[in-house]
Amino acid sequence: MNAGFAEGATPRFKTVVFDVDSTLASIEGIDWLATLRDETIARESEALTNQAMAGELPIDAVYTRRLARIRPTGAELLMLGDAYRQAIVPGMPELVRALLDARVHVHLLSGGLRASIIPLALYLGVAADRVHAVSLARDEDGTFSLLDGEQRLATQQGKPQVVNALQLRGPVAMVGDGSTDAAVRGVVEAFFAFTAVARREKVVAVADAEANSVDALYPLLFKT
Repeated sequence: MNAGFAEGATPRFKTVVFDVDSTLASIEGIDWLATLRDETIARESEALTNQAMAGELPIDAVYTRRLARIRPTGAELLMLGDAYRQAIVPGMPELVRALLDARVHVHLLSGGLRASIIPLALYLGVAADRVHAVSLARDEDGTFSLLDGEQRLATQQGKPQVVNALQLRGPVAMVGDGSTDAAVRGVVEAFFAFTAVARREKVVAVADAEANSVDALYPLLFKT
């Protein structure tokens, strides 16, 4: 826990929702999978992700396009789960534990792949039923390149829709780095732009506050 906050500090929110990619972990999961392919696919995926997270393209326009190019296998989704755990932003496990110890409800809300994010959530102490991410279906060739039915989190307005549907205990704070996270601002009490991994000007511009480190999140989430 941050040295400036005594154990037992009072939380400001009843629920805190974290994005995963470039927030809890320092990687973008689908881009990580793309690096298992050739350099052209990796560059294309990274460029599309950056455009979507900066708000230059809706995530709807790039989601299935990236998957169709990468065509991840089940084994690779498991590998990504390991990569997430290895890429946890230093200090995040302690912050999540401090929130849980204070009886704050912690949820993970991600446009990433649920099968790969579950291991990270369990490592952090977050129950699987509080992980909201994208589920994939197996294609005819055995790869997981299809969405498993309607997946709202693969769309630009998916996160606010899911938050509304969850009826979370309020007040609620959202912590994330991308445009899809910023879209939640109207349905939660506070949106905090986490910029320790990636800083996107359009996201910071609409945030209630910017946190450029895990330490900077403590005064936003706890009362001194």
